[in-house]
Amino acid sequence: MPQVHYKDCPVCGSTQIRSVFLVKDYTVSGEVFPIEECGSCSLRFTQDVPDQESIGSYYKSEDYISHSNTSKGLVSRMYQKVRTRTMQQKAAMVARYTGKRAGRLLDLGCGTGTFLNTMKNRGWEVAGLEPDADARAMAKTLYNLDVAPSHEIYQVAGEQFDAITLWHVLEHVHELHAYMEQLKRMLKPDGVLLIAVPNYTSRDAAIYEQYWAAYDVPRHLYHFSPEAMKTLTGQHGLRIIKLLPMWFDSFYVSLLSSRYKYGNTRYIGAGLHGLSSNINAVGNTKECSSVIYVISSLGNVK
Repeated sequence: MPQVHYKDCPVCGSTQIRSVFLVKDYTVSGEVFPIEECGSCSLRFTQDVPDQESIGSYYKSEDYISHSNTSKGLVSRMYQKVRTRTMQQKAAMVARYTGKRAGRLLDLGCGTGTFLNTMKNRGWEVAGLEPDADARAMAKTLYNLDVAPSHEIYQVAGEQFDAITLWHVLEHVHELHAYMEQLKRMLKPDGVLLIAVPNYTSRDAAIYEQYWAAYDVPRHLYHFSPEAMKTLTGQHGLRIIKLLPMWFDSFYVSLLSSRYKYGNTRYIGAGLHGLSSNINAVGNTKECSSVIYVISSLGNVK
C-alpha cells in the first residue's frame, strides 16, 4: 500500500523532527503507526500513513460515528445525546462570529449532514462536502441533503460563503496547504472559518499518552497544538481571532482512551480524567481537549 513518509514538518517544513511514540489503530486495522513531533512549530503528525487513494478502507467501521450514525454501545449513545446539544451551540457560534442570522454556509467533512440540517432549519443556505459515499447517502435519506464528494472542493467558486466549518476534519486532509488556500479563496472577504481539531497539549492527552483516542491513527494525519495552528493559518494570510473550548470532547475521548488502554471502559476513572482536563483548561482554552479556532482573513478585523 502506498504510504506518505514525511522528511520534514507538514506545516512549517522544518527538519527538526523527533519520534514521540507508536500508536495503534484500535478502530479498524490494529496496525501501529509512529507519531513524530516538529521541534519548530510543535505539530505532531502520523508517519507512514496510507496515501489519499488508499486510506478509505481505514474509515470502514460502524464505530466511526460521523459516517455511520451508529447508536450501538453506551459510548456511541452518549455521543448521540450530546450531539443534539452541540449542534445548537455550533449554530450559535456561526451566528455570533459572522454577525448574521442567515447566510451561506459550507460544511466540509459533513458526515451524515446533521449540522447542515441544523443550519438549514435556521434559514441558512447550506452546502456540504463529504468523502464517504455511505455518509453522503445517509445525508440524503435522513435530511434530503445533496452532499458532494470532497474532491470537488477545488471546483467550488470563490468568495461565496459567509461561514465555512470543519468539525474535526482538517486533521484528515492529505493536501493540507492546498486545502487551506482553497478555504481562504471560497470565503467571502468578511466571512469566517470555524475549525475544530483535537489538541494534543491537553491534560487528557498527557494522561493517556499513546492510548489517547484522538490520535486516531492513521485517519488523523496531523495532531495540532495551538502554536501549530497559528503557524499554519499565518502561512495562508489568515488570523485566529478566537479560541473556543469543546468541553464534551474530554469526556468522550477519555472514555475511548480508557477502553484502548485497559481493554474495557473504566467509566469513573475516565470521567474524572475528563473533568480534570476541563478544570485545567478553565481560563486557558489552549489546554482544552479539543479547540475551535475562529479564523478570518488578515484584512478582516472582527
